[in-house]
Amino acid sequence: MANEHTDHMQWFMNDRFGMFIHWGLYAIPARGEWVRSLEKLTAEQYEPFFREFNPIKYNPREWARAAKAAGMKYAVMTAKHHDGFCLFDSQLTDYKATNTPAGRDLIRAYIDAFREEGIRIGLYYSIIDWHHEDYPHYGDKIHPMRDNDAFIDKPIDFDNYLTYMHGQVKELLTGYGKIDVMWFDFSYDDMTGEKWRATELVTMMRAIQPDIVIDNRLGGDKKSAQPEAFAGDFMSPEQLLPAEGIVNEAGQPLPWEACITLNDHWGYCSGDTNYKSPKTVIRGLVECVSKGGNLLLNVGPNAKGQIPPQSLDILADVGRWMDDNARSIYGCGPSKLEKPEWGRYTQNGNLLYAHIYDRGMGPINFRGLQGKIKRARLLADGTEIKVETPWNAWEYPLDAFISFSSAELPDDIDTVVELELISD
Repeated sequence: MANEHTDHMQWFMNDRFGMFIHWGLYAIPARGEWVRSLEKLTAEQYEPFFREFNPIKYNPREWARAAKAAGMKYAVMTAKHHDGFCLFDSQLTDYKATNTPAGRDLIRAYIDAFREEGIRIGLYYSIIDWHHEDYPHYGDKIHPMRDNDAFIDKPIDFDNYLTYMHGQVKELLTGYGKIDVMWFDFSYDDMTGEKWRATELVTMMRAIQPDIVIDNRLGGDKKSAQPEAFAGDFMSPEQLLPAEGIVNEAGQPLPWEACITLNDHWGYCSGDTNYKSPKTVIRGLVECVSKGGNLLLNVGPNAKGQIPPQSLDILADVGRWMDDNARSIYGCGPSKLEKPEWGRYTQNGNLLYAHIYDRGMGPINFRGLQGKIKRARLLADGTEIKVETPWNAWEYPLDAFISFSSAELPDDIDTVVELELISD
C-alpha cells in the first residue's frame, strides 16, 4: 500500500510529543531567528555575534530534564539554521561554535544529555545558508543581500554549495551515533526537490542510518500515491493545526507533526512575552493526537544558553497534566467517532479517551455508545465513573451517559475519562 507506515515510523507515531529547540547567534540580538534576513544585515554587521557567542549557562542536561518532565519523548535541535552558523564541530567550515568563545561542540553536548534522559534525538538542518559564498545572494527571495546591488554580479558555484551541504549532513549522521529524526528546512519557489540533489541526499542518508525519520521539506509530493524518495516520512504543518487529519490523494492517513512556538518566535526574542497558556498547549497536543498527528513544541534559549523561565513554567504545568493523563496521548490516535461537542476523543485499541473541556448542563453524552462501554474511570486517579442512562434521556436510546457530582469539572484544563469498550 502506498504511504504505508513502515516499522521505522512506529515510535514516532507512538510518542506524539517532542521538543523543538531553536538556538544560535540570533539569540544575542534577541529579535528572532530571522533577524539577519529581516533587517538585511551584512556579513560584517552579523559578525560581532559570532565573535561574542559565549553561552556560559548552557547546560543541556537541564533542558533534557525539563523536556522529560513535560512528557516529551523526542527532541529536535538546530544544528545549523539559515544564517549558516553551525552548533556542531563541522570539518567543512570555520563558521561554528568551536571557533567562538563557546569553544565546544554544542550539538554533541545536547545529544549526550538527551540520550541520558532516554529522549530520542533529532537534528534540524537548514538547507538554506546565508553565510556560504556559493549560496544565491542577490535576487534570492529571502537572502539578507537580496536587494544589495553590490552582489548583482557575484559569481556562485551552487554545486559546490550542494557538496558542502551534503557533506555536513553526512557529518551529522556519522559523528554522533544513532539519529532518530532529521528535520530539514526548507524548500521554496524553484529551490526544491532535485535542486538540492534530494534523491542523492536521501539515498546517502538511508544507507548510513536506515531507520532515520525524515521530514517533507526537501520538497516532493508526500500526498501522491507514489511520493518521491525525498518526499519524507511525515508532513510538517507550521504554526497551525490542520482542520482534519492529513491524508494522501487516496484518502489514506499520513503521519504528520505540527511545529508550534510557545510565543511568537522560534529563536529567542526578549521582547516577545505572548506565551501560550498550559491549557492551550495541552489542548493543542490533544487535538494533534485526535487527528493522528504529533506536536513539536518549540523553546528558544537565550544567549547565555538558558530556556526562558516562562517556557519552563509552561512545560512544568504541561508535565503535571501529563503525569496523570499521558496514557491518553502515547500510543493513541483518532477515534472513528465524531468529535463530541464537549471536547475530543483519542483512542488506543479498545481504550477510548474522552477529553472533556466543557461541563455543560446535565450529564455528559457519549453519542452512539449505549451498551458498548465495559467500564469508565477518571484517568487522573482511577476513580470509577458510573455509565448509566438518566431518567430524562429516554429519547436517546443509542447514547451512553456519565454524570459528575460537581457543577465544575475535576480538571478545567482537560478532564480525561478512560472508557474501556466492549470488544466487537
